[in-house]
Amino acid sequence: MAQSLGLLSSRPTVIMPSKLSSSIPSVTSIRPSFPCPRRLHALFVRAAASVSPDLGVIPFDGAATSSIDVDKVTESELKENGFRSTRRTKLVCTIGPATCSPEQIEALAVGGMNVARINMCHGTHEWHHEVIRQVRRLNEEKGFAVAVMMDTEGSEIHMGDLGGAASAKAEDGEIWTFSVRAFNSPRPERTIIVNYDGFAEDVRVGDLLLVDGGMVRFEVIEKIGPDVKCRCIDPGLLLPRANLTFWRNSRLVRERNAMLPTISSKDWLDIDFGISEGVDFIAVSFVKSAEVINHLKSYIAARCRDKEIAVLAKIESADSLKNLEAIILASDGAMVARGDMGAQIPLEEVPSSQQRIVKTCRQLNKPVIVASQLLDSMIEYPTPTRAEVADVSEAVRQRADALMLSGESAMGQYPDKALTVLRSVSLRIERWWREEKRHEAMELPIVANSFSDKIIEEICNSAAKMANNLGVDAVFVFTTTGHMASLLSRCRPDCPIFAFTSSTSVRRRLNLQWGLIPFRLSFSGDMESNLNRTFALLKARGMIQSGDLVIALSDQLLSIQVMNVP
Repeated sequence: MAQSLGLLSSRPTVIMPSKLSSSIPSVTSIRPSFPCPRRLHALFVRAAASVSPDLGVIPFDGAATSSIDVDKVTESELKENGFRSTRRTKLVCTIGPATCSPEQIEALAVGGMNVARINMCHGTHEWHHEVIRQVRRLNEEKGFAVAVMMDTEGSEIHMGDLGGAASAKAEDGEIWTFSVRAFNSPRPERTIIVNYDGFAEDVRVGDLLLVDGGMVRFEVIEKIGPDVKCRCIDPGLLLPRANLTFWRNSRLVRERNAMLPTISSKDWLDIDFGISEGVDFIAVSFVKSAEVINHLKSYIAARCRDKEIAVLAKIESADSLKNLEAIILASDGAMVARGDMGAQIPLEEVPSSQQRIVKTCRQLNKPVIVASQLLDSMIEYPTPTRAEVADVSEAVRQRADALMLSGESAMGQYPDKALTVLRSVSLRIERWWREEKRHEAMELPIVANSFSDKIIEEICNSAAKMANNLGVDAVFVFTTTGHMASLLSRCRPDCPIFAFTSSTSVRRRLNLQWGLIPFRLSFSGDMESNLNRTFALLKARGMIQSGDLVIALSDQLLSIQVMNVP
C-alpha cells in the first residue's frame, strides 16, 4: 500500500502541466508561461492525506451504493488481488456457432471478453440481432460493459458458401473449380463460387490463388469460360466467404479488383442494420483511403443523431499501408488484420507493418486491435503452439490496446481455453513489463486541435507521469465523452485507470482501450463531492481501501489531485 503523502498545502498549488518534473510537485507557485483564459482558470495539483471537511466535501448518503455499474468479474478481481492485478490489454471475441448461446456469451464475458465481434461475412441479420440482444441483456443483468463490434465483409474477392457445409478440406493435388456461374441445381463436387465477375478474365494459367491469406494455395492450370481449374498445392481447410487473392511472378495481381468500391452494396445494407441495432463499433474492411472513412462517418451521423458509433479501419491491404496515417487520423481506431494483409504484402513484412500500425495508432490516440491467427491452432487443439504464445506476447509488449480471437472463438472447439490463454499471457507480460520498469520512451506528439484540448492533453500526460513516479494505486478520471480517459490510456501508466462516465454507450466504447476500467456513475461538476461519493461507493463494495493512493482528474474541472482514500 502506498504511503500517505501528508497534507502539502491547504491552498492549491498552481503548476502548469508542462512544468511538471519527475519528482513530487513542489508547493512553490509557478506562473504559467502563456495566457490562461478565465474559463480555463489555473490548473492545480493538490495532495492530501484524506478527504477532510475543510475541503468542502458534501456528505455521502450510503443509500446510493447501488448507483454505480461495474461487472462482478472486475469487482471480484479488485477485491481478491488489488489494483495491480488488473489486465490492461483488452480482448475481442468473434461470436459464431461455437459461442452464440446466452450461456456461452456469458462464459466469454466472465473469461475476460471486452468486445463481442459479429462478422457480417457469415450469418443473417436475424442471427446477428439475436447475438446483440444476448450481449445487451448480459450487460443489463450482470453489470458488464461488453461492447459490440460489427465487421463488414468488404468488396474484395471472396468465395461464396460451400453448399451449406461449415467447411471443406482441400487435399494436396486435388483439382478444384472456381467459377462465377450461378448453379440452379446442386453444384458439382469441388466447385467454389467466386463473387467477382471479372475473376476468370483477370487470372492466368500459372497464377497462384491464395485462400484466406494463404491458409490454402492453388495453382491455376486451365481456364474454360467462366470456370477456372486449379490444383491444390498447399492443402488446408476452406471456409465459407474466405478472401481470395492471386499472385503472378511473386507479385499481387490487382487488375480491375483494385477498382472495386471499399464498401459494397451488401456492406451498406449491413451498416444500416448495425445503425438500427446501435452497435458500438463498425470495422470497415479493405480501407484504401481516408475519404471512405469520412464518407461513412457522415452517413452514420446523418442517420443516428442520438447515438455515437465509432468507425474502425481494418488495415489489411497494400493501399491502406500507403495511406496509413491519413486513414488512422480519419478513423476512431484501427485493426491490424494480419491474415489478409499477409496475402497482399510479403510475409516477412507483416511483423514490421504490425509494429508500425500499433505505434502510429498510439501516437495519434486511436485504439488498435491486433487480429488474425493469434491462436489459430486452438481451433482444433486445446493448447496453443509456443510460437503462438510468443506472437501474443509480442503484441502485448507493443502495447496494443486489444487482441482479437477470430475462428478460435467463432467456430473453434476450445473458445474458452483460447480466451484463457490470451488473458493469462497478457497478464504475465504486463506484470513482467512493470517489474522490469520498462517505461518506453515513445514520443507522443500533440494531437489537440485547440488551446483547451492542449491543456487537457498536458494534464493527462502529467498525471500519467506522476502516477509512475509516485507509485499510485490507480488513476480516477471523471469524463463525459471519454476523451480524457482515452488520453490517459495513450500514456500507458503503470496503474489501472478507473474511468467514470454517466453514459452507458461511452462506458462500452471505453472498454476497448488499454488500461481503462469503465464504470457508469452519475456525477456533478463538484469534484470533491464526486470523489467523496465515489470513494464511498467503491469502499462499500470492497474494491478500494482506506489509504490507497489515487490521482483524480475530471474533464469538467481541469485539475490533478493526489490523495489517499479516506
